[in-house]
Amino acid sequence: MHVTGTPFTDRGEAGRHLAGRLGHLAGPGTVVVALPRGGVPVAAEVAAALGAPLDICVIRKLGVPYQPELGMGAIGEDGVRVLNEQVIRLAGVGDGQLAQVERRERAELERRALRYRGDRPAADLRGRTVVVVDDGVATGSTARAACRIVRARGAARVVLAVPVAPRDWTERLSEVADELVCVDTPSPFFAIGEFYADFTQTGDEEVLRLLAEARREPPDGEPPGGEPPDGEPHDRHPPDEEPPDEEPPDGNGIDRELPLAVAGVRLTGRLTVPAGARAAVVFAHGSGSGRRSPRNRHVARHLNRRGLGTLLFDLLTEAEEPDRRKVFDVALLGSRLTAVAEELGRTEGARGLPLGLFGASTGAAAALYTAAELGPAVGAVVSRGGRPDLAGPDVLARVDAPTLLVVGALDTAVLDLNRRALARLGGAGELVVVPRASHLFEEPGTLDQAAELAGDWFLRHLPPADGPGPVDR
Repeated sequence: MHVTGTPFTDRGEAGRHLAGRLGHLAGPGTVVVALPRGGVPVAAEVAAALGAPLDICVIRKLGVPYQPELGMGAIGEDGVRVLNEQVIRLAGVGDGQLAQVERRERAELERRALRYRGDRPAADLRGRTVVVVDDGVATGSTARAACRIVRARGAARVVLAVPVAPRDWTERLSEVADELVCVDTPSPFFAIGEFYADFTQTGDEEVLRLLAEARREPPDGEPPGGEPPDGEPHDRHPPDEEPPDEEPPDGNGIDRELPLAVAGVRLTGRLTVPAGARAAVVFAHGSGSGRRSPRNRHVARHLNRRGLGTLLFDLLTEAEEPDRRKVFDVALLGSRLTAVAEELGRTEGARGLPLGLFGASTGAAAALYTAAELGPAVGAVVSRGGRPDLAGPDVLARVDAPTLLVVGALDTAVLDLNRRALARLGGAGELVVVPRASHLFEEPGTLDQAAELAGDWFLRHLPPADGPGPVDR
């Protein structure tokens, strides 16, 4: 009898399940390292959920000559070499055969390292928690080699994480990793691919695309549009995405760039206020891409159509954005958002409008920080796929503004963190889970649901500035 858990649809789904086991590792000190090629789609989901940078560790399995899927060892970058003497002995592989396989795989390793990384240096792992991710473990040779490499590169803590592995995998690999995480350990176990409905080989182009998205730069050479740290790729716009209008939404509205001088830095925002707006919503995002994020713009246009003004701006400058410590510095992000919200109250066209805050990624924590600082001046807060937990229990307890947390049902790691944050809110709060939505709300119709929920929340909790305002549809 063959007993297994439920097979994964593909590597992406496996990565989302795995991310649900790794929420405790989210934070600025974590780096996710993928084993190309099959480990990259899994690791991309994990990195997005943890808000962590994604790098690779190129490893090549040394397959038995007449049964290449059976690993007799592995080689990796930095000259690492791991051999499984038991497999070599049982398979009757001679020294000459082993050398021939190793020469071939070494050439392929060098080709892939050059193709995937180019002239970019490997991520700095010194003093960091490194999560090594592959699409599964069989003999463990490649995983062992990868853990040795990241340890040699200075990792303070090594976590080996895979969707599926044999029952005895912890006995084999506990000596090379500080923590082992696996979604399913079925028995009997013959091959990783049997636990995936789609185990199609991952191609170089997919690897390059996923790595480019994780670096927040397009794979085709276009100038970066400033991606948010939660992995929103700017070349994967919602279907109806279009550049923001340069003309006002109607004859009397406002739609313009708004320069903002805050705490000695110059930030840039996009202010859109339809005629007769009943309130204004400031969007907060954890990287320098707030005003360019296609998903933020999509939600903002929905709010504009419902009679709400919006300000999309960049919490960080372009020079600051690559510094991951600043992306997770909630006090810095929150203090800047607070200053921007106060400035908006003095800005022509938005003066006197009730204030709402919309946060995504670490911007959700910044929005709650500002809500705690400004008290009654903030009428409502909405988080989309955000990290409100990063605001900390003391800040959450001081938030009185009605707060809506919107999370995708497939975003299990972030969903758990949002549940914990909801329990700590000082004021009224609600958690809404959008079915079939992942972290980025890229599934058809899911981002529209999030926008609808946000619009309903703001219109319910932000009173019209003067008179009844626009009629809610």
